[in-house]
Amino acid sequence: MARSIEAIVSAFGTTIGEPSRLRILFFLMDGNARTSTELASVAGVAPSTTSVHLARLKKEHLVAMSRLGKHHYYRLEGHAVAAALEALTLFAGGTPDALLPDIASRVRVARTCYDHIAGQLGVSLHDSLREDGWLVIDATDDKSYEPTDKGKENLGRLGINVNAIRAMRRRFACPCIDWSERRPHIGGSLGSELLSLALKKNWVVQDLDGRALTVTRSGRRDLESRFGVEL
Repeated sequence: MARSIEAIVSAFGTTIGEPSRLRILFFLMDGNARTSTELASVAGVAPSTTSVHLARLKKEHLVAMSRLGKHHYYRLEGHAVAAALEALTLFAGGTPDALLPDIASRVRVARTCYDHIAGQLGVSLHDSLREDGWLVIDATDDKSYEPTDKGKENLGRLGINVNAIRAMRRRFACPCIDWSERRPHIGGSLGSELLSLALKKNWVVQDLDGRALTVTRSGRRDLESRFGVEL
């Protein structure tokens, strides 16, 4: 029998209310899979206790487990879990850095947020497109952006067809608050196209087993020359 939404949310709150389990979840927010031994060190509890915590997290569909040889690897079970943790972090008025300083190392520079670019790179791109007059606030929706004539022209030169992506059944562009930078990056269909462009032009390379993006040497050069973005 399917559980009610109230039961699911209540179980989620109870599950993450245990500090050791919360530390495990925050440590997995970069999208990488890790062994129970690594997670035991992060949680600060014995391996046997960590196994109990992981079983609870798996039961509540907060982590997923895969086997490779004799090792078990754990990761967050989907983007929805990461998004919920990010939202709670913003609500609390901080970032996971104080709890887990290492989490900020690579994912803070650049990572994916669903299908767009987040982290320092995503925020810098957002600021550049706004400051250079490529995007303005939609006159009918202050939570959305519209392209200017300058923006359409410049995006077209990059190979982004503004008319085509505006026809998609989603917002063209909108601010998405970045959980590590506490400022917006670009979401919506334009955010998705910018990520595709960055990957196609090899400005960034995505981790095979995580959300982190590595900015290439040529990417740093092109991002600075085209957008004024310095990392």
